[in-house]
Amino acid sequence: MVDQIIVINDGSTDNTVKRIPNESKITLIAREVNRGKGYSLNEGFREAAKFGSEIVVTLDGDLQHQPELIPDFVEALKHSDIVIGKRKKTGSQMPVHRRLSNFLTSLLVNIKTGYRLHDSQSGFRGYRLNRIIDILPEAPGYEAETEILINASRKGLTVSEVEIPTIYTEFPSKMNYIQAIRGFLRVILQ
Repeated sequence: MVDQIIVINDGSTDNTVKRIPNESKITLIAREVNRGKGYSLNEGFREAAKFGSEIVVTLDGDLQHQPELIPDFVEALKHSDIVIGKRKKTGSQMPVHRRLSNFLTSLLVNIKTGYRLHDSQSGFRGYRLNRIIDILPEAPGYEAETEILINASRKGLTVSEVEIPTIYTEFPSKMNYIQAIRGFLRVILQ
């Protein structure tokens, strides 16, 4: 299904990395201290470039994304530079406050970029690496994915969505919502 898997352990203390098999197909980058999602994305993109990867698919580590859907992203990347997983909101487990937050952030991203996205905050994404490697985000946190979209719109890149299920697990979110909102607004207002 994939040629290479790059796992970024961003200072996690839950011992999940001990469950990652030691295989040549898997590269583990582990840090003792949490540096942020944006930093981890940049590190992963640069590592993928070392492998000569053409396509990179990112998944959050909270088990909310189904790796078996990666071929859908790869297929969509034949026609787009970036593909975002669009979570189903109606009839889903997504809490009301997350639906509202997602609606508002997507609206602001759409106004800023001119895209027509329904789920700008999904962490399940696909990228044509050669198209985004020169627009990697400076933001270290969760706002980095929004910064990528803003940078992509300035460069004229195409973005599409692939429908994915909404899955919530027993793993609590590690996101500091106040910090994430501040970061998001800082990126949107630049």
